[in-house]
Amino acid sequence: MAGMFELFVDPESAFRFRLTAPDGTIMAVSKPFDTKMDAVAGIAAVREYAGMGLIADQCTTSTNAAAPAACDDSAGQPADAQRVPKIDFHTRARAVRRAVSGPRWAGAIHNLS
Repeated sequence: MAGMFELFVDPESAFRFRLTAPDGTIMAVSKPFDTKMDAVAGIAAVREYAGMGLIADQCTTSTNAAAPAACDDSAGQPADAQRVPKIDFHTRARAVRRAVSGPRWAGAIHNLS
């Protein structure tokens, strides 16, 4: 089950939304919006941009983080196993979105005779 966006009015009478996990945990809270339509547009933007979003580490220190262990991708795989090439996820996501939405001219009426 996917998370859910909850639209609400905060104590300062501004519209906000929060993203909740299936277990009810609040994962994110939006900035305040002046109108309900702006908040709904914010939800649409989060859906569009966050699905395949990259991670940008802006941390200056990592006091609680342990050093990453060395990773060998070939561990446990036979020597002749085919490797999957790295792909550009944004390009792939755009292609999937286009395939799902169908051709852009789908609503047009054409007389092919």
